Amino acid sequence: MKKLLTIICGIALASTVNAQDIYIQSGKIVDTKNGKILTEKTIIVSGERIKSIEDGYIQPKNEIDSLIDLREMTVLPGLTDMHVHLEGESNPSSYLEPFTLNEADIAFNSLSFAKVTLMAGFTTVRDLGGSGVNIALRNATKDGKVVGPRIFTAGKSLATTGGHADPTNGYNHMLVGDPGPKEGVINGPEDAKKAVRQRYKNGADLIKITATGGVLSVAKSSSNPQFSIEEIKAITTTAKDYGFHVAAHAHGDEGMQRAVKGGVKTIEHGTLMSEQTMDIMKEYDAYLVPTITAGKEVTEKAKIKDYYPEIIVPKALEIGPKIQNTFSKAYKRGVGIAFGTDAGVYPHGENGKEFGFMVEAGMPAMAAIQSATITPAKILNMETESGQLAAGFYADIIAVKEDPTQNIKTLEDVKFVMKEGKVYKN
Repeated sequence: MKKLLTIICGIALASTVNAQDIYIQSGKIVDTKNGKILTEKTIIVSGERIKSIEDGYIQPKNEIDSLIDLREMTVLPGLTDMHVHLEGESNPSSYLEPFTLNEADIAFNSLSFAKVTLMAGFTTVRDLGGSGVNIALRNATKDGKVVGPRIFTAGKSLATTGGHADPTNGYNHMLVGDPGPKEGVINGPEDAKKAVRQRYKNGADLIKITATGGVLSVAKSSSNPQFSIEEIKAITTTAKDYGFHVAAHAHGDEGMQRAVKGGVKTIEHGTLMSEQTMDIMKEYDAYLVPTITAGKEVTEKAKIKDYYPEIIVPKALEIGPKIQNTFSKAYKRGVGIAFGTDAGVYPHGENGKEFGFMVEAGMPAMAAIQSATITPAKILNMETESGQLAAGFYADIIAVKEDPTQNIKTLEDVKFVMKEGKVYKN
């Protein structure tokens, strides 16, 4: 028995000593922490983490280690999109799908959306609302059963009765019913607390509320405030008890102010944000997640006859064109920016287009890249694991043909993707 244990321990030790390392020779590296471009480095990956970054082009030290030659490319940490919806994708039949798709259909559809997102270079995403399939998708991705990014999910987002994200808006009266906290609909502080606790029970990572009306809900207003300040504080206070941060969909200014003063961490869209609200966001250390791509997409789709229900068209034509300009003003006023696109409103996998729109609006390319790397890591409490290329961090590594600080659109065509030390695209 002693001899057998010795042999087993010897095998375990040998497998540890001889574990394969991956040497990635990189022509340029984007140093997101310091905002610099470094040249001629070798990233050594061991398991799911970065072991070290060495000067020059280092060769593997033994025959079991492998070499990846990215000397003609620019290497970055994997990107993070802080606003996606992996359960679906906009199409002319979207508003019929709640009546035609089963949960299994939604789950199978989400697999391709997750994969194409990872292949676009986004190794982490924050999913801000679906039916709850997004929680199962998160688990399947984490367990390696599904190819996709690391997912932080809100599960089902929270709304008020008739508000944006009330799942029965526009239904036949016989089908509307009276959804409550379990279904993500609240009215009053006690409902709010119960809804947050239900999300915890369901397995969510964070809370998402719809602080104002929205464009794509089958309801009249795109911007009216839909939560009282007391309801928002009940949500954020309870969320803090459970280790959640809170994201708030918001187009209208009053709803945004209530959300930020109530303790929300991120404002999604922020379309009609006033300068006063921008200053309040700075005071409360809240971030804007702009979703410019989605704004442009809904504007174009609203021009196609019958693509959206009639009640949505005027909202899309009003709100969509304003998001980019508001983002520009907020950034220049010093509001913190976290990269997010609302993928699912437009086709998944095209997330990289947002960078071009941000730079077009006046944000320097390096700042735009940082908004998709070190800033999300801070919000998601991943500062020591994600968002930069450094020893001890996850080996979430992507590469593009050109230097993105010189041509930001190169991020729309990611050539190499590694997540947690595993190569998914080369």
